[in-house]
Amino acid sequence: MRGEARSFSAARKERTADTDRWLKDLFRTASDGEHVSLVAVGSLGRGELAPGSDLDLVLLHNGRDDVARIADRIWYPIWDSAVGLDHSVRTVDEAVTVARKDLKAVLGLIQARHVAGDPELTRKARESVLAEWRADSRRRLSELRDAADQRAQASGELAFLLEPDLKDGRGGLRDVQAMQAVAAAWVASAPGPRPREAYEFILDVRHALHVVTARGADKLVLQEQDAVAGLLGLLDAEALMRRLAEAGRTISHAFDATWRSVDRLVSGPAPRGRRPLADGVVEHGGEVVLARGVTPRKDPVLVLRAAAAAAESGLPLAPATVSVLAAQSAPMPVPWPEEARDALVSILGAGRAAVPVWEELDQAGILVKLLPDWERVRHRPQRHPIHRFTVDRHLIEAAANAASHTRDVSRPDLLLISALFHDIGKGWPGDHSVTGEVVVRDIGVRLGLPAADVETLATVVRHHLLLPETATRRDLDDPVTIEKVAATVGSREVLELLAALAVADGTATGSAAWNSWKAGLVADLVRRVRSVLSGSPPPKAPVLSAEQAALARHGGGAIRVNGGAVTVVAPDRAGLLWSAAGVLAAHRMVVRSASAASAGSTAMIEFSVTPEYGSPPDPATLEADLRLVLAGRLDIEQRLARRTRSMRPARVPVAPPRVTLVDDASATATVVEVRAHDKPGLLWRIGRAFGECGLDVRAARVETLGAEAVDVFYVLDRAGRPLSDEAQRNQVRDAVLAALR
Repeated sequence: MRGEARSFSAARKERTADTDRWLKDLFRTASDGEHVSLVAVGSLGRGELAPGSDLDLVLLHNGRDDVARIADRIWYPIWDSAVGLDHSVRTVDEAVTVARKDLKAVLGLIQARHVAGDPELTRKARESVLAEWRADSRRRLSELRDAADQRAQASGELAFLLEPDLKDGRGGLRDVQAMQAVAAAWVASAPGPRPREAYEFILDVRHALHVVTARGADKLVLQEQDAVAGLLGLLDAEALMRRLAEAGRTISHAFDATWRSVDRLVSGPAPRGRRPLADGVVEHGGEVVLARGVTPRKDPVLVLRAAAAAAESGLPLAPATVSVLAAQSAPMPVPWPEEARDALVSILGAGRAAVPVWEELDQAGILVKLLPDWERVRHRPQRHPIHRFTVDRHLIEAAANAASHTRDVSRPDLLLISALFHDIGKGWPGDHSVTGEVVVRDIGVRLGLPAADVETLATVVRHHLLLPETATRRDLDDPVTIEKVAATVGSREVLELLAALAVADGTATGSAAWNSWKAGLVADLVRRVRSVLSGSPPPKAPVLSAEQAALARHGGGAIRVNGGAVTVVAPDRAGLLWSAAGVLAAHRMVVRSASAASAGSTAMIEFSVTPEYGSPPDPATLEADLRLVLAGRLDIEQRLARRTRSMRPARVPVAPPRVTLVDDASATATVVEVRAHDKPGLLWRIGRAFGECGLDVRAARVETLGAEAVDVFYVLDRAGRPLSDEAQRNQVRDAVLAALR
């Protein structure tokens, strides 16, 4: 049976049946069965009696004077047999009263099972308790949730612990029993097939643990794991813990969905109507769903677009929507289209909100279809106390942490992607950094990254441990140490990525892996290496290409709209860039990138745009509005103000914007770098702030990477000079920051 898990379900049923027969015999010798009944609760009541399980019994009666004698004649033989016993003797009214106050008692009685005696007493008690449970469900379910939270806080998460508590850990047996109690209140559906299967597997693990330890243990300690795995027919402890992690996460996922149903009941009906979130994706009833008429079979990127919308809005994907996407989504083309890559980056860039969305995709089997290499790390345990999570969960946690550091790097998209895959090599034998470099090259090509980006990604994954290991194991005052790191890193871009990834990786691993001491050492190392690498020349100011200059010479007011490409050629004047950007924002067009430069008195702006949702606007209408705004005959500010008022504020916290005036980047202009979370009209707001400060944008490079805007502007004052006055520089920085809030 090696490699195929064995089930102890039949053994538990047989043990339950044998115990029932024994208890019936004890009851017959103790009572005539009139107005008294023996009721099983707990594991015996559920028919899940494991070798080390205690017996939970209630003796119900209608006030018989001799009930104490009857109880003694049942309890004493059980005690004499050395079986653990939790017992009580109550009338029906007393049972209902206790259940009204005691959560453990009510959970036992709503799943109570009649064993012997008067079945009418059992029926009355169970139905009375159920009726009160349902009538007082709001208060009692809140109590149930608090108890679950306390268990999770005390026992941790079953899926990620080296020595999990099978019963009380989050994702353990009690969580399924809590879901069954919620279903008994008629608030949510009972656990479905997948959580029930996971529950049975955990019961099997617990059963095997009882056999191995010869006692009623619930904590699966390290020294017992190989023996338990062998008894279950699994290869080894790692195979056992991987299966157990999958079961625990399946239950946790279902548990969260159950409480979302409870929340909807408590909060009342959700507002009606559908609010567009992305192309083909809307919010409805507090969840992310597909727009009417959308066909996943015709749109392979839809699944990622929906996930990105959920992460960025802080809303859950509707379960029915996830099922449809899992069953009907077209295969993703390889290499991925740019839109798919942007959506992936947007998911990761949402930070903590990305984790539950990623879990939804994983539970539905979507991730392994999109990223086949993910299967090798899925639910893979890390059998070292320094690690808090399985490999796959660690990776998405690291990516979520990296979202807080996107302002610190020039390529936030590569930071997020490298964080997601930095430990992908742990799915293969050997040094995971070496194997990870090989695997991530294939992933980079699959994602459609340019060759240079694939090289950067591979370098970062190969050396993701370089900075923390060097900082803690080498003499940073030795010039050779710094020179070797600088030679390995090769560029400031890679150094930035490695520095941010070190923090994201360390904090995702656990407190033992990252602390203020290590952070200080890594920061010191980065500072020294950056100094060595600083000899590279500053970036040149962008200029018109030969083709752009030729078009500009024939310009004077040319506007071209060709699908997602919008070109504006017009007489150069202050505010041209942000005025055109405002028109695009008013027409629901998201600026993915923009390039602006001048040739003599003519300016050329090239935008790459996509619609926020739905079909793109009519090109003729868009072109007409662009001409109106260039002629000063369109109040674009008023239009954008209306759009802003109609938008719902973001639910997901994002990193604060950052505005940096980059020194020594240009001899003829002041370079202003703006890093912010992308939102409609962002470029227009930035440009307006420049205009209010009396600045002209000589050239610009605007890029949106996922949900992160990385914008660089070359600005001049009214006299056509760079900004030298410190007060003016501070004014510009403050004005742009104010516009971004």
